Amino acid sequence: MAKSLMLAIDCGTQSIRGILIDPTGQIIAKAKVEFEPYFSDLPGWAEQDPELYWQGLIQACQILKTEYPEEWARIIGVSVTTQRDTCVCLDKKGQVLRAAILWLDQRHAECKKPLPLWVQLMLSAVGMKDSMELVRKKSCANWIKENQPQLWEKTDKYLLLSGYFNYKLTGETVDSIAAQIGHIPFDYKNKKWLSSRSFKWEVFGVERDKLPTLVDSGQILGYISGAASEKTGIKKGLPVVSSGSDKGCETLAVGCSNLEWASLSFGSTATIQTTSDYYFEPLKFFPSYPAVIPGKYNPEVEIFRGYWMISWFKQEFSTREMIEAKKKGILAEQLLNLRLKEVPAGSQGLFLQPYWGPGLKNPEAKGAIIGFGDVHTRAHIYRSIIEGINYALLDGLEKIEARSGQQIKKIAVSGGGSQSDVICQITANMFNRPVYRIQTYETSGLGAAIAGFVGLKLFRSFDQAIKNMVYYHKVFEAEPDHVKVYSRLYKRVYKKIYPRLQKLYREIKTIINY
Repeated sequence: MAKSLMLAIDCGTQSIRGILIDPTGQIIAKAKVEFEPYFSDLPGWAEQDPELYWQGLIQACQILKTEYPEEWARIIGVSVTTQRDTCVCLDKKGQVLRAAILWLDQRHAECKKPLPLWVQLMLSAVGMKDSMELVRKKSCANWIKENQPQLWEKTDKYLLLSGYFNYKLTGETVDSIAAQIGHIPFDYKNKKWLSSRSFKWEVFGVERDKLPTLVDSGQILGYISGAASEKTGIKKGLPVVSSGSDKGCETLAVGCSNLEWASLSFGSTATIQTTSDYYFEPLKFFPSYPAVIPGKYNPEVEIFRGYWMISWFKQEFSTREMIEAKKKGILAEQLLNLRLKEVPAGSQGLFLQPYWGPGLKNPEAKGAIIGFGDVHTRAHIYRSIIEGINYALLDGLEKIEARSGQQIKKIAVSGGGSQSDVICQITANMFNRPVYRIQTYETSGLGAAIAGFVGLKLFRSFDQAIKNMVYYHKVFEAEPDHVKVYSRLYKRVYKKIYPRLQKLYREIKTIINY
């Protein structure tokens, strides 16, 4: 058992990683292949050629095989986790028909044909008509059907990126239940494709025969094909075990397996998730997602464009830090994180509302920064971004607690921001809870490896795998003086920003149509 290794494939927006992980949760080797995050033919568009992802996987595998031949020979299985809500169109021969439209793409379908009247009346009665129309317009399938109808006719399979990788590795159109998160006709409560009677098939615009077969996470979904083996160097016949989405794998990997814990993901989309034995909606009419642990759910509140805002800030305002970081051979974020210490808790009254992208519950929302004074610098803006994202996540935590009826006692963190001690300490102070950081920031890959080892029976259960593969490297305790400041600012200021600006956001949308 100790010598066995799992090959975890983790494909994000900006890179793909091949990671060799042992049953104690140690990363034995890693290969990272970076790529341009997307290309855009028009403003707001974000596409990527799936072949680029596949070639990145091949390259990562070849690096591992070449540089770590002994470790490579110890691989007993493969498990894949990827970014969410990114779909791939394949023809009958399994060839890619067009670039994948990514989760951060902002285009909308027109959807000129109205939904049936009874559906409109039902949605209006519960206050969800506008939100459901936004979901409908955000469906990539609807956009393709409107703008590239001949291509849609040729589409034999419509797969999430995880399903595409599984197909390339095994030749089978099979995917994990825990990966089905996106604008697709999935029944989250019952963890299967929607009933044929559901009106949501018209909302998402996908035909049932275009969708893959689904299996539980921790199940063998296929075996490495001869063609995949020749390309990647992975041994033919090795099992491919289903895991889940990148966020779900992160939540598993930080040990968040019940409602006493929350998992904060400081990624391009910032999220707060927990794990529940039962289904509940953290926001009304917003589903809990299927957890990587079969039978459980991940209630989630997300902040679209969350830590992407760090990249935005760096590009727009941090030329000085980028030049200095390049000279020192470090990341610009490391310099920026050091500057966080220069600014007191609360950023001297500077508040940022992190709605750089609208949500379904607040489709008219815009971002806002208020409270400027002559004392404020770029460092204040940077800290206000960190604090603003955390305020929004804290609001999400309160919503999850209200819907579950249980108090979240501990916070575990993952994603790029979790590598910063300063950001972790700010988080502990704002949430007034201990913040736990595990042994690696490669949490998506670790979660996929946990599912892989469970699927190959090296552990009897996910709980046993967590006990053996997850341990906490550092704990950040809340500092009472800072807790008091953040609590007052959150309740008396931040919570009131959106209600007071909402009408103005609507006016902006009406006048500018943006």
